[in-house]
Amino acid sequence: MKSMNRKNTDQKSILSTSNTISRHKAAGHRAGRNSTARKRADRRKQARQQEIYKKLLILFIAAAVILSAAIVRRLYRGGQQARIQTEDMQESRIPRPELDVDLLTVNEYSRPAAELKKVKGIVIHYTANPGTGASANRNYFEGLKDTHITKASSHFIIGLEGEIVQCIPSSEISYASNERNKDTISIECCIEDDTGRFNKATYQSMVHLTAWLVEHFELKVKDVIRHYDITGKVCPKYFVDFPSAWEQFLADVEKYLKSYGVS
Repeated sequence: MKSMNRKNTDQKSILSTSNTISRHKAAGHRAGRNSTARKRADRRKQARQQEIYKKLLILFIAAAVILSAAIVRRLYRGGQQARIQTEDMQESRIPRPELDVDLLTVNEYSRPAAELKKVKGIVIHYTANPGTGASANRNYFEGLKDTHITKASSHFIIGLEGEIVQCIPSSEISYASNERNKDTISIECCIEDDTGRFNKATYQSMVHLTAWLVEHFELKVKDVIRHYDITGKVCPKYFVDFPSAWEQFLADVEKYLKSYGVS
């Protein structure tokens, strides 16, 4: 009897152990399946994220390419316009002044690239920066795209040695002459001191450039004005302080035109 009881007990123990092992195996299989499922889900998630990143990168590159192409095209067109205009102006009777064409970068603060449809006048200005040359003033206008201090520019700047820098094509407006920006060409002229009087080299280039522009745009000397005549601003200072000097300048432009048979 005791032998039978021990046998039954051993069988129950073996069965219990077998069931325990089976449960552990089943749990292990479930854990394995869950782990595999999680790994697959993680891989799918990573694949989706990579696809999104790839699409965003493609969009960014496409936008950058389009923007770069637009900027290059605009700069190219501006350069082409300036070159064509200069070539056209060379056909004038009056010899073309020596120009350093150094166009400003297109920007909203100094070169908006807005069309100047018809030139009806020429406006004379002075820089109000004694001792500075044409390039320095041109670079000031260029820097406005970064500093945003104000909106200002000029088509031409005449330096202390008579050098002439062209900043803006004559087919575009400059920010120089207030309500007359829309129909005038602006000329900024450098000065040596606070009197605002122009030295000989600057003055001679002023006369030459002004006469050349008058002929090209089929204007009259009466169409040459001071910034002062538009807004009342004391600019150019010497020509406002001494009206007789302004009258002499206009007479010198008229004389220059006549010397080349332009009336």
